[in-house]
Amino acid sequence: MMFDALAKISQPMLLALPPEDAHEMTLRVLELGLHPRESRVGSKLLHQRLFGLDFPNPLGVAAGFDKDGRVPDALLAMGCGFAEIGTVTPKPQAGNPTPRVFRLIKQRAVINRLGFNNGGHDAALRRLQARARNGGIVGVNIGANKDAEDRVGDYVQGLQTFYDVASYFTVNISSPNTPGLRDLQAPEALDELVGRIMEARSKLIDDGKPQRPVIVKIAPDIAEEDVQPICDRLVAHSVDGIAVSNTTITRPGIIGEGARQAGGLSGRPLFPRATAMLARVYQATGGKVPLIGIGGIDSPEKALQKMEAGASLIQLYTGLIYEGQGLIGRINAHLEETCRKEGLKSLGEITGRQASHWAGQPLE
Repeated sequence: MMFDALAKISQPMLLALPPEDAHEMTLRVLELGLHPRESRVGSKLLHQRLFGLDFPNPLGVAAGFDKDGRVPDALLAMGCGFAEIGTVTPKPQAGNPTPRVFRLIKQRAVINRLGFNNGGHDAALRRLQARARNGGIVGVNIGANKDAEDRVGDYVQGLQTFYDVASYFTVNISSPNTPGLRDLQAPEALDELVGRIMEARSKLIDDGKPQRPVIVKIAPDIAEEDVQPICDRLVAHSVDGIAVSNTTITRPGIIGEGARQAGGLSGRPLFPRATAMLARVYQATGGKVPLIGIGGIDSPEKALQKMEAGASLIQLYTGLIYEGQGLIGRINAHLEETCRKEGLKSLGEITGRQASHWAGQPLE
């Protein structure tokens, strides 16, 4: 109850601050342990075993919130079934010039052009090594430096650097804020990228390391005719999962200054496009590859719809900015109650049951 009252006070205060200041303040508060602790993170109904990992519930916070691995344990304690840090690049980089984050409060949206600002591999690795015995599923989202001569090499380096401390890896080739990064989504480029990453993983496994899942994160702005070829290449390389999606460079329903800001749009306006893309990927992979659904989740009902469209796991970020941390518990409670009311034996029975409906929606 105390934390509920504090949340009602702090949410307007945070929204009154510049976005990056509010974000930094949130991270510092979480680092101090000043957050609610969810005693019941999962249940038999919410538990799923996916790509060799046991998820107590399907909900995580998307990459970009904890870029440097500062608060994964706080997110797990607040009720998330898993945490993901990053995107982290080999060398520290400052990202794009400020201002670079813009709230669109009426639309419950955010536009950012951060550009992979992070402290680099070494700093994040030290933090993850320090918390390694704490348990929980903590993934590492890996990327390439803006000035990298061999971008694929940066991803391989990320895999090698964090292999002993990451529960899984997300290969981020979907950010719109690093020039040319999304070109790696082209089927031919995917062959080199994913091929080299999987080869590097195979060598680590041959050296006696465990098999760490590799997930590829794609954009919501892929042309419809490219969805099947991209999925075919990912399946051919036996990726463990696909994350759909990142922010969009489109501006659905956005007018005024927000429509003119460069960067990726997240939040409520992204939900229809991201969910339609998710369902297309679900169909293109025959429902055989676990998907992480991301984009526009700001209510328990939206979380359920994302899973019905094809997601086995879901992530949110912008929704927390406007709805607060209580959204985590509300989503998990709603998903569990849905399973109980419908007499389902597991959450997995929800995944993809409305994929045909969502795949028929326009990418707008």
